Amino acid sequence: MGDRARPSLFTIPAHRAFADALVAGLLAQHRGDPMALAQAMVLLPNNRAIRAVSDAFVRRSGGGLLLPRLIAIGDPDLGEQVGGALDPLGEEEPIPPAIAPMRRQMMLARMVQDARPDIDAGQALQLGQALGAVLDQMQVERVPLTALRDLDLSAELSRHWQTSLAMFEILIARWPRELALIGCIDLADRRNRLFDRLAERWAAHPPTGFVIAAGISTTAPAVAHLLRRIGEMPRGMVVFAALDQYMDADAWDGIGPFPPDPVSGRRAPGHESHPQYALKRLLDGMSATRDDVAQWRWGSEHDARAVRGRNISNAMLPPRLTSRWRDLKTADRSLAGVEALEVATPGEEAQAIAIALREALETPERTAALVTPDRQLATRVSAHLRRWGIEADDSAGQPLSRLLPGTLLIAMAEAVAERFAPVPLLTLLKHPLVMRGEGRLAWLEGVRALDLLLRGPRPQAGLQGVDLLLMPREDDRQRIVRDQVRAWWPTARAMLEPLETAFAAAVDLGGQLAALREQAGALSADAIWAGHQGHAAADLFAEMEAAAPEGPRQADLRALPALLDHMLGGVSVRPPQGGHPRLAILGLIEARLTQADLMILGGLNEGTWPGLPAPDPWLAPRIRRELGLPGLETRIGLAAHDFASALGAPHVLITRARRGSGGPAVASRLWLRLKAMTGAQWRSAERYAGFARMIDAPAAYYPVRRPAPVPPLSVRPKLIPVTDVDRLKADPFAFYARRILRLSRLDPVDADAGPAWRGTAVHDVLQRWAQGDRLDPADLEARALAMFDQPEVHPLLKALWQPRLIEAIRWIAAEVADDMAKGRHIVAVEQEGRAEIADVTLMGKADRIDRLPDGGLGIIDYKTGKPPSARQVKAGYALQLGLLGLIAEAGGFVGLGDRPVAGDFEYWSLAKKGEQFGYRERPVDPLGKRDKIITADFTAHAYDHFERLAAEYLLGAAPFKAQVNPELANYGDYDQLMRLEEWYGRDDG
Repeated sequence: MGDRARPSLFTIPAHRAFADALVAGLLAQHRGDPMALAQAMVLLPNNRAIRAVSDAFVRRSGGGLLLPRLIAIGDPDLGEQVGGALDPLGEEEPIPPAIAPMRRQMMLARMVQDARPDIDAGQALQLGQALGAVLDQMQVERVPLTALRDLDLSAELSRHWQTSLAMFEILIARWPRELALIGCIDLADRRNRLFDRLAERWAAHPPTGFVIAAGISTTAPAVAHLLRRIGEMPRGMVVFAALDQYMDADAWDGIGPFPPDPVSGRRAPGHESHPQYALKRLLDGMSATRDDVAQWRWGSEHDARAVRGRNISNAMLPPRLTSRWRDLKTADRSLAGVEALEVATPGEEAQAIAIALREALETPERTAALVTPDRQLATRVSAHLRRWGIEADDSAGQPLSRLLPGTLLIAMAEAVAERFAPVPLLTLLKHPLVMRGEGRLAWLEGVRALDLLLRGPRPQAGLQGVDLLLMPREDDRQRIVRDQVRAWWPTARAMLEPLETAFAAAVDLGGQLAALREQAGALSADAIWAGHQGHAAADLFAEMEAAAPEGPRQADLRALPALLDHMLGGVSVRPPQGGHPRLAILGLIEARLTQADLMILGGLNEGTWPGLPAPDPWLAPRIRRELGLPGLETRIGLAAHDFASALGAPHVLITRARRGSGGPAVASRLWLRLKAMTGAQWRSAERYAGFARMIDAPAAYYPVRRPAPVPPLSVRPKLIPVTDVDRLKADPFAFYARRILRLSRLDPVDADAGPAWRGTAVHDVLQRWAQGDRLDPADLEARALAMFDQPEVHPLLKALWQPRLIEAIRWIAAEVADDMAKGRHIVAVEQEGRAEIADVTLMGKADRIDRLPDGGLGIIDYKTGKPPSARQVKAGYALQLGLLGLIAEAGGFVGLGDRPVAGDFEYWSLAKKGEQFGYRERPVDPLGKRDKIITADFTAHAYDHFERLAAEYLLGAAPFKAQVNPELANYGDYDQLMRLEEWYGRDDG
């Protein structure tokens, strides 16, 4: 049987359901011969397409049927292996096997690290993977590796290129030798050879049954050659998906690719982002034209109206021809059956999509699918559907790095890499797979207690740091929690210590992976390797461990978490069982050749659909053009083709959110094209947005008012620290929450040594110095320097604050020495006192009390920042010094006399004023100058204000209103409790 003069080429237009139309045609052509289908072979782009065609055969058969052989040869990225049915061709010289992907990545990473010893294993694996992608692209496009050396680039790129070319020598010289040593070839090379051999075999001996290549859009030369051969066979056909036959010749020719320039030989870049570019390039590779392609005659009941295909073509005109839209008739711009939904946020978009999917299921036998490249949107929609008990078949799956086995492995790596710092340690101990089972509740009680103990600055590194944290302490405010952790910690330590020991002995990547695998099993009682997710993790680790000896030589433990996240993120795990039979959530690749009665195209924002092309770390766009490789924008064209094909469903809903997770979002160029072309015919599906807002809207809304609790007199405190008087005056509700409800803010875990820590540390240094045998300035400076050697002090804090503090410390020592020379002496430091003031016990701790030359007392408060202003003090705030003076005059400080007189009040600030660090500030003046309070009247002034507060709030029945004086400094510890954002700013009194 001889070849045909012209290949047998067909296209199924966009408005037809591809799989159903294909199956309808095959059954119509071979209905009279039941065995014809069984002898046939159908080549499809990927496994999802096989499933779609199989389901179409089931729908159309109406009974028993012998299916043809359905074989997946790969997708547009050539990322799937060739179907096994094509491999055993029986040649005398078999094609060498392909190197395993993991082994290949490890070997390339080692070569990269050999050339760049300064990078760690994780970076080497990523760069090796990118280098392998370059190799794949060149092999797929049949560009010889030596072309990398032969490039003639302009001066502006030459220096960068010479740097990259040194790395490409790995591919040009070393990599082929490495493959020859192990007797393997690259997967892309093997597929090229396999396709070539298959084409040669079929040229000499065509199959007895018919062969159809359907829905393949890969532009690789080897695939194009094979498709040409299939089209020329007597019983062969090539069926394209959504090849545009409505576009006129001018528009079609304007897409590219263009012929080479007769002088320079270079090709002008084509419009790679156009949805038809890939198919046009494939036709060129097949030595065919669009005129050689006939329309597939068969359709199905799942098709849209034929006018849809023509109008999709109008919407996708090349940019220079979009001016034609102005002259289109209404019928040529209308997209009946296509609706658009624009909402405010991604959350509202997901809820609206879930409602539309739920509505579709109300019609018997109606199918619906969400197609989106946005995995967050897909996850949200799945969660919303579960409120109705609907499990959606999310064929794209979830990255292993986000599933429980992956997160445990990453948490273990982070804990070891950061030497069991508080945050990664708690993340590991709280993981759902750790101590799973009956002992889980008691385990979590211990973890929660440890969480409380780790609040504040970071302890020493390693498990020993927790041991030291559990040592007995004087005046231990956390004694109960510390005792609880002390009883629980040995069990946890026994589980973590082998992890610390194993990684200390692991010096290479293989040893680190083995230690991680062993200890992960021990921590989770092997639950990490159970189920389909655990099996995927076990398979990946087995591959990584087997290939690790050929991987990077240098493996920095600190890079292990990022390495694992990268490797685990590359594995997508799908549930073993499908969800609802009439509902699917698909990614762009999975959606190709798949059509439902309702297609929802979600996430139509620029950067999402189409996505931004990932930059190539090795080949700049100019270099790709010089080498004849497809540009990065080819992916945009494929995403646009996916969009145009999905628009052919009977009913389509396209959605976008005006705001993304990172801020305002720009509408997709595909969305804008449709909106611009349809004009007044643009149909909005606003009803779904209304449903989304209604579904969670309360039946009645009762806005909360400013809280003003009125506790009974019996629970109102009769003892109050002087530091809480300001809180009571400025924000009574905060005082209520702190002193009556006894709620206090927890410090963050692994907190930086912030202002509170700095103040406490400086007070401690000054207290120990003042209590020493002699007030030696050198001793004070030594104590301050020792403070910065504590493990919780961050190096940055030490570098920035230590020079300032030392200057201020020297100032304090000089001032104390000067005061002593004038007859003023320190008599108390950090001394606590209390006294009955206005029928309430007032207590406070004085930073320092001096005996003045006249026998009176000087009350001193140390400040690491700016002290309160005299205006604040006069207004009745920041009365701490005056209240301490009241306690002193009432004899509340032991050892200072029965009725001493407070004669001076000072702030000693360590902040900068002028050119020096450290200064003294008095809120009072002996004569009342500069509108300050007269020194002798200060304690009476403090008493008057305190008496009113005590009478109203502590001895009376005044409500503890929130934010009475919001203009004063407020740390906001209780803003959430008082629901501040719900009522603040309303005139509700």
